[in-house]
Amino acid sequence: MTAQIIGTYIVCLSLIIGSGFALVGVIGLLKFNDPMTRLHAPTKVGTVGVGMLLIASIIYSFSIGEPSTHELLIMAFLFVTAPISANFIAKVNIHKRACDTPPAPPRDDTWSTLNTSAEDRDVAAQK
Repeated sequence: MTAQIIGTYIVCLSLIIGSGFALVGVIGLLKFNDPMTRLHAPTKVGTVGVGMLLIASIIYSFSIGEPSTHELLIMAFLFVTAPISANFIAKVNIHKRACDTPPAPPRDDTWSTLNTSAEDRDVAAQK
């Protein structure tokens, strides 16, 4: 088996995996009712599914002898922007009250600060 045939098999496998993730993402987008759960399916398609399709393109271009790195730039842009856009869409849904709001953090002066309670100071002193 030559390197081109092995590359073709790897491209086929990557295309099948990427297409499978895309299909699952589309089904999830149509099936879920809540906007926040509906948001989960396309973000996986955007990262894993499209990433596999771009990997298939990279491997194919190398196997035919014309290497291309444009796909790496596309993947870098996609992997940076997909989580940010999903975060913004989730924030919009929370502010529009289109979903359940997340629970509030505990109301004390030690949460997310350097303040420690008296009990914690006593435990630290005993060590």
